[in-house]
Amino acid sequence: MSPEAATAAATAPVAGRLPFLDRFLAVWILIAMAAGLGLGRLVPGLGDALAKVTVTGVSLPIALGLLVMMYPVLAKVRYDRLGTVTRDRRLLIPSLVLNWIAGPALMFALAWVFLPDLPEYRTGLIIVGLARCIAMVVIWNDLACGDREAAAVLVALNSVFQVVAFAALGWFYLSVLPGRLGLEQTALNVSVWEIARSVLIFLGIPLLTGFLTRRLGEKARGRTWYETKLIPRIGPFALYGLLFTIVVLFALQGDAITSKPLDVARIALPLLVYFAVMWAGSMAAGRAVGLDYPKATTLAFTAAGNNFELAIAVAIATFGATSGQALAGVVGPLIEVPVLIGLVYVALAARRFFPQPAPTAGPAVSPEGSARV
Repeated sequence: MSPEAATAAATAPVAGRLPFLDRFLAVWILIAMAAGLGLGRLVPGLGDALAKVTVTGVSLPIALGLLVMMYPVLAKVRYDRLGTVTRDRRLLIPSLVLNWIAGPALMFALAWVFLPDLPEYRTGLIIVGLARCIAMVVIWNDLACGDREAAAVLVALNSVFQVVAFAALGWFYLSVLPGRLGLEQTALNVSVWEIARSVLIFLGIPLLTGFLTRRLGEKARGRTWYETKLIPRIGPFALYGLLFTIVVLFALQGDAITSKPLDVARIALPLLVYFAVMWAGSMAAGRAVGLDYPKATTLAFTAAGNNFELAIAVAIATFGATSGQALAGVVGPLIEVPVLIGLVYVALAARRFFPQPAPTAGPAVSPEGSARV
């Protein structure tokens, strides 16, 4: 791209620089949410039927949608650059602090401030705060032109900490800390295997297939062919998988969500505050430590997003499918999806305030396959 073209692209409206699918993604997501809620409400027994389609306790339709969603993005990652990312302490240390100290603590505080009289919903929100994002965040990061390699490292790091720390943090925030503060205590019984299984399915499978696709594709035809021919063909499936997942997820709980609008509104308020504070605070932290735009964006989305699949699974396994804790888990993506897609546009508009990374060899491909600006 010539300097004149780059300048023109940088000053063009954000929406005008996005591919067609990305430009109207908020519309597609709202349609998918409405379709899921409508199906769950209008088709008797649909939610129960979908909930019964499981493999070792994992919803098969949701797992399928997430795998289709994550595979193309992880196939775009340049795995030979991961070593550079892992040596970047300016990125890794803030990510660990934001994800495993600031995030759970903030959600705990918001849950008690906004829902002191609703213990089931409060507990559900705290569980959501403990489940750090390892899946859908790769989509938001990619749409916002974040650093794919950094995202792969951070979600892998989150997955390791999730297996090791989730149960201990649940015990601390639901039992120990409330007891020390004179508040109501709750027990959380969840095995390490349940958490590891979620990580292996929702991150391990697409990560392995994405790595093998790049390794074998580049070996057979070269990097230029891989990134200019193959990636544009498989790229759109990330968004198709995202929309399918949203439809299924909201169909599963459509009746519960639409029959309790006031409860949903009360759960939504602390979630809105949480996503806004975590994302904006993380972007500011990235700027303060000198991260360029792609890495600061990756830091923000990985810190603000949550692993709703794990949170819902834990809530259902511990408290039951019709519990308030499970409903709070389901409301999580109801709020997270439109809020984070909105923050994608905010991030793209704000990148002029960040230092830009040095150009790397080879084309970078957007989620729909066109070259990034």
